[in-house]
Amino acid sequence: MAAAAELTLLEKSLGLSKGNKYSAQGERQIPVLQTNNGPSLTGLTTIAAHLVKQANKEYLLGSTAEEKAVVQQWLEYRVTQVDGHSSKDDIHTVLKDLNSYLEDKVYLTGYNFTLADILLYYGLHRFIVSIQIVTGSFCLQCSECLFFICLEFKSNLHFHLIK
Repeated sequence: MAAAAELTLLEKSLGLSKGNKYSAQGERQIPVLQTNNGPSLTGLTTIAAHLVKQANKEYLLGSTAEEKAVVQQWLEYRVTQVDGHSSKDDIHTVLKDLNSYLEDKVYLTGYNFTLADILLYYGLHRFIVSIQIVTGSFCLQCSECLFFICLEFKSNLHFHLIK
């Protein structure tokens, strides 16, 4: 999913009625949002955090200093690890690492749903869907190394379906 499509979907999920227009810059197609009253905003996580604040849903950025730091950590992870890799081996490693991390957690920060969960869901969507297409069953491969990621994926999917 391209960053502009992710940001548009995030706007909808947050209940923002005014659709922004996004451009992209550079070889990696970094999203850019031109704001009405200030400089343009650059980067998926920067723009996403701006949208969360615009929607008055700051709790998605974390409610304590520690949780805010963990959210920021996972937003950086999304951009550097998930977006930065495309080979099957790299993605398999990312998925295994995430699965291990999520083993004793409900969400990435523990028990609270945050922007990190949303953006990681968007970033992993294409890989989880490709597993479904290859195996013919959503969680056939989960028994090996993706069980907790699929739980997270289904939880996020449910969140978006009820919005």
